[in-house]
Amino acid sequence: MITTSMLPYAPTVAASSINTASIMASSASPQCLDYRVVGTCFWLFCTYWGCKVRTSVKVRHFIPELVVSAYNHEGQNPWTEMNLVSRGVGAGEHQSPERQYTQLNFKNADAIGHPQGAISQLLNGTGYYCKSQTTPFVPYFLSSLDYFAWRQGLPEMFYPEAFTFGLREVKGNGDVWGNIYPRAGALTQVHDYKAAAVIAQRVADIVSRTGQMHIYQSVAKTGGQGNWYPKPVKEGNVNNHKWQMLSPKTENSCTIFPNGGATDTYSSQLSEQGNYAWALWRPYSCCKRRGQTFLYSIDWYQPND
Repeated sequence: MITTSMLPYAPTVAASSINTASIMASSASPQCLDYRVVGTCFWLFCTYWGCKVRTSVKVRHFIPELVVSAYNHEGQNPWTEMNLVSRGVGAGEHQSPERQYTQLNFKNADAIGHPQGAISQLLNGTGYYCKSQTTPFVPYFLSSLDYFAWRQGLPEMFYPEAFTFGLREVKGNGDVWGNIYPRAGALTQVHDYKAAAVIAQRVADIVSRTGQMHIYQSVAKTGGQGNWYPKPVKEGNVNNHKWQMLSPKTENSCTIFPNGGATDTYSSQLSEQGNYAWALWRPYSCCKRRGQTFLYSIDWYQPND
């Protein structure tokens, strides 16, 4: 298990916007990484003189795959270097000044490959680690390009999950933050932080799956040969994914939504500009190749993903 003494300390800073350097530095979080040795892998190793079975250690840990942003207006992505990328054709100012007097909350959203950075030092200290399936700085979802699904809620507004009470909701501790479906930019939520969190959860739900009715690039891969990639994100499951706040303030720990009690005001998480960003961490398992053919693995620890 990795301890904080093995790493440089990344201080908590308050900021309304972030840049690539600060995102890279924020990835040095042992609590988010959650490195574990979870099993043993068996490989078939063959030479001209015969074959034998070799073993290697199987590890599991989280990786920051994406930076997911939720913000009010075009050009207000908290990740400053990605503002130009997030401007797409047909993007508009779908947020009126009177929004704070209504219960309907709308936000643009982006999911862009995490630049990694300081986490490499974390992982290099483990001896062996898994590689992320995402590419730094690559846009996997831009709501400005997903016009009909994100602005109009089509066709998901007609899905059963969209109008069935209690189905696919971000909720906990007696507090319901919002529904996952329709996975669009608008939802009924007067609390701005909670609204942004639900939007981020919707984006993660989309990009972690294939064949969704959205314009996006999926981060879902099957793995194989000693690599096990994350399962689709599911709200409320801390073994399946974690969120690390980057803006309006950078935190050194990870959590899932909801991340407080029913009476929590989340005042320290509120953004004056209504713009938010999180790093999405997801769990990977892998083992070092020690032969030409992967045979099987035995797990000592199996989380409920």
